[in-house]
Amino acid sequence: MNSVDLTWLIGGPQGSGVETGANIFSRVCAEMGYQVFGKREFYSNIKGEHSYFVLRVSNKKIHSNLNDVTLMVSFDAETIFRHYDEVISGGALIYDSDLENTTSDEVHTLDQHFKSRLHKELEAKNKPFTITGVLELTKEKGVNLYPVSFRSILSNLADDTKNPKLKGLIRMFNVIGVSLSLGLLKMPPDSLLKSIGTIFAKKPKVAEINKKAANYSYNLATAQFNSFNYSLPGTTKEPHTILVQGQQGTAIGKMVCGCRFQSYYPITPASDESMFLEEHEILEIEGDRPGSTVVIQTEDEISAIGMMIGSALTGTRSSTSTSGPGFSLMAEALGYAGINEIPIVITLFQRSGPSTGLPTRHGQDDLLFVINAGHGEFPRIVYASGDIEESFYDTGRCFNYSDVFQIPVIHMMDKFMSSSVVTCKRFDPDKVTIDRGKLLDKIDGNDYRRFASTDDGISPRSKLGLENGIFWNTGDESDEYGHISEDPFERVKMMDKRMSRLGLIIKKIPKEDQIVTFGVHDFTIISWGSPKGPIIDALDMLKNENINVGFIQFKLLHPFPTEHTKSLLKDTKTIIDIEANYTGQLGQIFKQNLGRDVDYFILKFTGRGMTSTEIYDSLKKIIENKAKKREVLTHGA
Repeated sequence: MNSVDLTWLIGGPQGSGVETGANIFSRVCAEMGYQVFGKREFYSNIKGEHSYFVLRVSNKKIHSNLNDVTLMVSFDAETIFRHYDEVISGGALIYDSDLENTTSDEVHTLDQHFKSRLHKELEAKNKPFTITGVLELTKEKGVNLYPVSFRSILSNLADDTKNPKLKGLIRMFNVIGVSLSLGLLKMPPDSLLKSIGTIFAKKPKVAEINKKAANYSYNLATAQFNSFNYSLPGTTKEPHTILVQGQQGTAIGKMVCGCRFQSYYPITPASDESMFLEEHEILEIEGDRPGSTVVIQTEDEISAIGMMIGSALTGTRSSTSTSGPGFSLMAEALGYAGINEIPIVITLFQRSGPSTGLPTRHGQDDLLFVINAGHGEFPRIVYASGDIEESFYDTGRCFNYSDVFQIPVIHMMDKFMSSSVVTCKRFDPDKVTIDRGKLLDKIDGNDYRRFASTDDGISPRSKLGLENGIFWNTGDESDEYGHISEDPFERVKMMDKRMSRLGLIIKKIPKEDQIVTFGVHDFTIISWGSPKGPIIDALDMLKNENINVGFIQFKLLHPFPTEHTKSLLKDTKTIIDIEANYTGQLGQIFKQNLGRDVDYFILKFTGRGMTSTEIYDSLKKIIENKAKKREVLTHGA
């Protein structure tokens, strides 16, 4: 079988259907057996600013995007201006020929910083500041150009179908662009039409019009486009493979593990998870997994965490989903859950800060904040998933940890994962166990002590309304019954009781669920969260050159698995920290707990996700002793 590995990019104004087009393309490729990894980038406005989607397609397992683009399709000028230099020699650019005379000054959404860099590049090559100028550069580079008038396609289609309204339906440009791309790539058309039918299943008339546009555009491309060396004829589909979007991993994980209450206040990029849960609130579940999920949109994040705490006190598995600014508002109530030993799960989809920062962009800025959020000292677990498939199973673990240790658990996700679409193994609900810990169904006698001292420091837990299970919760320090107490000896006893769980957590959570090891060598990477995928692909690229670099992925970030980390890295000579923040926050925690400095940092804080190309290039420089201690990545428009 010939190796297939190509990258497709579609771009256009926000609100023009870029994401829908990418969903159609990814569904077609997945249906034809290919592995897919896609990532969406967009500005923090509703309509107008630049949006683009990069999809990598391969017949082998992939975990990330590359820098290079094989095929780009654009129905607006800005996409060409911003991405023309990413298309590789031998690659292709399908574009709207009506745009050729557009100048950079006519594209009002091009910011001045980018425009200055663009003009400098064009001026150096003696090219005009127009689409024609950048097209000349791409052609000189060896890129195949395929101009087509998108409006002419609509006009011809309107004439063929005797439907004059089609002439003005420019919102169909996205489907036209996808269909031209698939025609150029010689992808069989049946999957294209099937995917359009699925995407627009609730709008049959819209589906039918789009199918006609797709068929017309596909046939045009196969008839008129040639001399392209890449194709997607289809491949053998791996069994039990699904195409899944970022937030669906945690959402489906919550359904399966018995989370039956979620509160939230809308915030990017966390809202998508709650909206998915809302769409599937009514569940038909057999066996011992109870009921459906109640999803409540609250007036703010303070109310969201308060409602979640109240729900958890009834014995219901409860969660909320938020991003950095929302989590800030939850900090005081987080302490209330901590002092009262209430099991809650907060799914935190990180984005770039500080303040509003880059609200629709990626970041891993919140690690130190989450570990230390809330005044005073109380135990919590901070746990991070590295990809969408992992997030499904980790969600169940987080709820078990919360119940067993009776503490808040913050499940760290991020915008990179929430905006990704991937093919992966079908989630297996049978691998998800439910452990409610010491949650009581009945209580004998009338001397129940909610915070009773026990050998392991964890007390049997009553729930609201349980006979003989009366208990008191207060934000003040309390005794075993929950009655307020400022007695110094009671204070020491209760603090010891709560904080002893940090050691218990390290002891009880299996080591393989604390750290995932991908080999340890002289050069070894430490990382957490979504850089996992690009790192794995970069390491494969290095292995092809007979270069072995180790990688350990931290999932349990607090309490930190110090001794296990020491044992893994005892023979490693060079430690490389890779993460998406400015200060190398994992590296700081690493030094704090192990007393050992990280040797190199590979960091990205532009708000764009990492690519395996960037990581490969940086690792190569480190191995060849050509790198700075701190390598900063910048790829992405």
